[in-house]
Order: sequence, then structure tokens, then C-alpha cells
Amino acid sequence: MAEVKPADVKKLRDATGVGMLDCKNALIEANGNFDEAQKILRKKGLAAATKRSGRATNEGLIFTKINDKFAAILELSCETYFVAKNDIFIKSGNDLVEMIANGKLTETNADVEEKVKEIISIIKENIQLKRLSTMEIADNELVVEYIHDGGSIGVIVKLELSDAAAKSNEAVKQFAFDTALHIAAFSPAYIDQANVDAKYVAEQEEVFKAQTANLDKPEKVIEGIIKGKINKHLSEICLMQQKFVKDDKVSVEAIKKQVEKETGVTIKVKDFVNFQVGQE
Repeated sequence: MAEVKPADVKKLRDATGVGMLDCKNALIEANGNFDEAQKILRKKGLAAATKRSGRATNEGLIFTKINDKFAAILELSCETYFVAKNDIFIKSGNDLVEMIANGKLTETNADVEEKVKEIISIIKENIQLKRLSTMEIADNELVVEYIHDGGSIGVIVKLELSDAAAKSNEAVKQFAFDTALHIAAFSPAYIDQANVDAKYVAEQEEVFKAQTANLDKPEKVIEGIIKGKINKHLSEICLMQQKFVKDDKVSVEAIKKQVEKETGVTIKVKDFVNFQVGQE
């Protein structure tokens, strides 16, 4: 039996996209012959990842996992709607996000990439871990998730609380969940107006100035119109200023203040991630 070197196994893995163990076994079976090992993998239906890698992946699901100290959200994409609803695909996505959360990974590594290739070899479609985001969770922070329509949209949102014990408060937990639901529905770009980049605000101001340039009104009136337009625009793209998903007569900020008054806990929406399948 020919000696199988780690470098040969890696070379076969790089060429076929198949897992290291399968590549090693194929080389052993082929007595070290690289071309023969590739044929063995093809016959077993394993050497599928590479040839499928160019196919479009416009379907998929969002998966989330929250532990005590770490949260992860990812988009796992595939070629067809039917595969996205497949039990194997769903289990694989949950296994993958759990691997990332449990390992507190902030980016993919060899094990994650190997897992994706294993999924490809089983499902026989091009599968991609399209994007990934993670959050560390401090003792006084609460992170919740919201998954819409079985995984077409996924949100995780982090609250910072003045009292760590409030993480178990039902009103606080409900506000966190409702905020995640709201984000899924309205896709805010920023948490608060204070978070909006000054350059972006200046660009919008120029747009509104151009729109009002031909108005036959005093300069101060036009300035007021521009300011009003900017405030309206920011209220549409900033989470805390948006009208609340469950009551469009009040803002998310107003609901937060109601919960703070009820619980005696100061709440800050610190971060959120909103993934929608097929969108960047």
C-alpha cells in the first residue's frame, strides 16, 4: 500500500471539494494514484462540490443560535426553493450555526468550510454560507431572535440593561422580541438618528435643496422645509424613530420609555442584525 501524505490528501480535497477523511480513504483505495482517487470519489458521488460551485444560489434560509455569551446568525443559500425546505438542509443549517455559536467564531474556518462541503455532497446542489454575523453577550445584555416565514428573514437584536436581573423580566423580553419583529418588518438602516453618518445626512440635505430650489418662498421657509424633509427621512430609516410595528401612533422610542417606566430598568438598543434571503 502506497504511503498517503497529508499534502496529497489536501491536494485532492482542494481539487474535489470533498472532506479530508473521504480523500484519504480514496487515496488509500487508489494506492496513492491521484487521478484514480478522483474517479473513486466521483463514483461515490462525493466529488460534487467543485463542479457545482458556479451555480447560482438565490434560495436559502436564515439560521440563528443564541447561547449565554454568544449569538450567531447566518444565511445558508442553495439553488432551489425545494432544497431550502428540505429537512436535511434545515438540519444542516442548524448544525452549522450551532457550530459557529458554540465555537464563538467570528468568521468561517476550515471546519465550517468542511461542513458546507459535506452538505453539498449530500444534497447535490451548490450550497454557500453566504454571510455570517455574530455578537458577544455581556452579563447585562439580552439578545433575542425573530425568524419570519420559516427562515426567509432572520433578526437578532441586543439590548443593554441597567440591571442584569431584568433579562428575565417578561416586559423587557417582550419589548426585545417586538423590536426584533419590528426590524424584520421595517428594515431600519440605523438604530438612532445619532448613529447616522454625517456625510449621509449632508448628501440628503443636498438632494432636498435641489428639490426646493425653484420654490418661490423665503429662504427661512425653505430651510424649514429642508429640515422637515430630513427629519422625516431619518424617522423612516432609524429604528427608534420609526412608528412601532404594533401601534403606528407611537414610535419605538416611546414604547421603550413605557417599558422603562413600567420596570424601572434603563434600556438601550445596542445592536441588531437583519438578514433577508437573497438580499445584501
